[in-house]
Amino acid sequence: MPENPAPFAGPIPGTFPGPLPGPARSLRLGVCGPVGTGKSSIIGLLCRELSAELAMAVVTNDIYTDEDARMLRAAGVLAEDRIRAVETGACPHTAIRDDITANLMAVEALEAEYDPLDLVLVESGGDNLTATFSPALVDAQLFVLDVAGGGDVARKGGPGIERADLLVINKTDLAPYVGVDRDAMVADASRAREGASVVALSRHDPDSVAALVGWVRDRLTAFRAGDLVPVDPGPMAPHFHAEDHDHPHTHTHDHDRASV
Repeated sequence: MPENPAPFAGPIPGTFPGPLPGPARSLRLGVCGPVGTGKSSIIGLLCRELSAELAMAVVTNDIYTDEDARMLRAAGVLAEDRIRAVETGACPHTAIRDDITANLMAVEALEAEYDPLDLVLVESGGDNLTATFSPALVDAQLFVLDVAGGGDVARKGGPGIERADLLVINKTDLAPYVGVDRDAMVADASRAREGASVVALSRHDPDSVAALVGWVRDRLTAFRAGDLVPVDPGPMAPHFHAEDHDHPHTHTHDHDRASV
């Protein structure tokens, strides 16, 4: 088994509860969202905030390159061999939902080589608002938007925005410079998610960073206790047939039979 070079020698005693009864493998957390929203930066942030107390690894997805993995290695957020790249060769959505083989093999290889791991972060390739992870690949998932993508994006909905375990609205410090009302965007997101968790994040704002890190810690605690049940956001959002104005027909699709 490869050595874990300093300064990544493992968790610092006393900084986080030790292993509790529950699953022997790591918590697998998916990070998904459109191109340019800051997924890699969020993963880097989580590694910097948590790697002193948790044993961590990362799997990135790109279509034809390992650019995101190389960026994270260059940033020194983890020992280099703990960051693995999957080149999907096709639609990035497919590799995190429809045929998860390459990603699952990468995660399991890291878990075998660095046993025990506390947390593996899996970054999707940049996709659109329809992308979600299979619950066979990750235990929980967060979906990332950013204010530079437009203040109306949260209102457009979709399975990731509406039903991922956490929605992160990133780069909130840029809102005044791109003409976005940050508070209105967060309110729209909260309505779209019917009150489910939303974090408005700026890496320059310690309170928002603490909220994100606290959410991850809470998921890990629930996972170790055996209380975290992966939920499938599904490939389709609830919708209505707009042409029938007098009798809108709202329905959902059977996500239980969605391919995983």
